[in-house]
Amino acid sequence: MRLDRRSLLKSSLAAGAATALPALAGGSAQAQQTVRLRATWWGSQDRAQRTLAVAELFSKTHPGISVIGEPVGGDAYWPKLATQMAGRNIPDVFQLEPNTLPDYSGRGACLDLTKFLPKPLDIEGFGQRMVDLGRVYDNLYGVALGLNSFSMFYDTAMFEKAGLPAPTPDTTWDDYARLVTELNKAVGRPGEYWASPDGSRYHYVFQVWLGQRGKTTFSEDGGIGFTVDDIKEFYTYWQGLRDKKVIVPADVASVDDNSIQNNCLALGKSAIGFTYSNQLVGYQLLIKNKLGIAMVPQAGKGAPSGHFYRPALIWSIGASCKHPEAAAEFISFFVNDIEAGKILGVERGVPMSPKVRETILPNLNPTEQATVAYVNMLEDRVMDYPPPAPIGANEYDRNVFRPVADQLAYGKLTVAEAAEKLVEDAKAVLRKR
Repeated sequence: MRLDRRSLLKSSLAAGAATALPALAGGSAQAQQTVRLRATWWGSQDRAQRTLAVAELFSKTHPGISVIGEPVGGDAYWPKLATQMAGRNIPDVFQLEPNTLPDYSGRGACLDLTKFLPKPLDIEGFGQRMVDLGRVYDNLYGVALGLNSFSMFYDTAMFEKAGLPAPTPDTTWDDYARLVTELNKAVGRPGEYWASPDGSRYHYVFQVWLGQRGKTTFSEDGGIGFTVDDIKEFYTYWQGLRDKKVIVPADVASVDDNSIQNNCLALGKSAIGFTYSNQLVGYQLLIKNKLGIAMVPQAGKGAPSGHFYRPALIWSIGASCKHPEAAAEFISFFVNDIEAGKILGVERGVPMSPKVRETILPNLNPTEQATVAYVNMLEDRVMDYPPPAPIGANEYDRNVFRPVADQLAYGKLTVAEAAEKLVEDAKAVLRKR
């Protein structure tokens, strides 16, 4: 498999519970005294180790700056960040993603990074389209750390055991229903193991579903871009698979707090998992069998894919940061330094920097190569990037989308009731900037 810059991203893409860890000595050439920066992110232990290793590397060439790492697991990250923001104690550098960047910047948590361009924040080499992934309307509030898209992971050993073909980019929703039904007959174990996750509780699966129908989760004016009938159709599909008992039940699905370790695939409860492409590295570390990666099922008959290139994760600088230039210097190092890129690999997505991509691609392991190959494959299938998420988008996911899906799965709501409730509750938590 050839993995070079041209095959990676052609045209504009190619151009273009938490515990504070010990401070890592480091610094900046202009600093005369030690500058202490707090950096926080969510993710696996593997991500924490990589991030702290880069911070340590940064320290060796930038005397005068120390970085205190504060990794947080799962959904605990967002309540903690909200509490810190309310107390005006938000970390100097903190991790966001596409739905939360507009939300937190709209609440005044992020600095506009424009004034740090091109020095100390050097991201011009990304290409304007990639730089703009960290922009909300006219202001640059974040730096994308890697490129990814939505995806479906599957246990290749289970498909081989069942004698069934693995999912492909052309697998439709109808194909998926038939496939997981047959897979569950072959490898499912009542009360222990199922073919499929419950996709109704993942907002990004619904986002793909909507994109295939020419709609978006959020509208240009900051509201919702779908109707009761749209979500009702989505719920009906998953209820059909639930009735066949081929998807994980509510008590298994509801454990997933949006962390890798609690996803039903990683827990050994299902043969398939819906997630983001860059997370293949983290999942494979937890699963013995080889994982495959495919697109979320398609609508077929020439319909849009519902997929788009997105920043896997984003670094932002806290609005209360006392040393923003030092924070910008750290971010610039994080995304541009070749040795840092070797440490990070593609765990946070395919690197935005062309020079980092070109250097690390030949040395990636097979799992990392599969991640890059997937991003390459999507090139002719991706859609335009959607409108910015409104304020409340993170609350929509945590406190509306997943809870309503769980109530449906537990039988506390009918499909029709769940659809009505989702739209009503979504409108209550979302607001314009």
